[in-house]
Amino acid sequence: MGTSVEETVKQDPACHSKACAIQDCIQKNGYNEAKCQDQIDALYACCELFYKRQGRDARTVSCPKPNLLDLRIKQRKEEKEKGNNGPLYHEPKRR
Repeated sequence: MGTSVEETVKQDPACHSKACAIQDCIQKNGYNEAKCQDQIDALYACCELFYKRQGRDARTVSCPKPNLLDLRIKQRKEEKEKGNNGPLYHEPKRR
């Protein structure tokens, strides 16, 4: 099993292994982000804890800035309430 949020928030850089897990998942799944939602949620949970502990002025390369993180978490919650666990955007269809 993966590293806990408690452990990854203490890494340098914080949450790095959670960000890498997303990259690995996306590559393994043919760049289909919808198959990596658990890894994305894990990164957001780590980043949320990081900012709670370090303050909203803290920075780590693995996490979006606090305002963007808040927006992403809100959007993901809304998507889950609608029953859609996929990505928040849809790629345009190619002709």
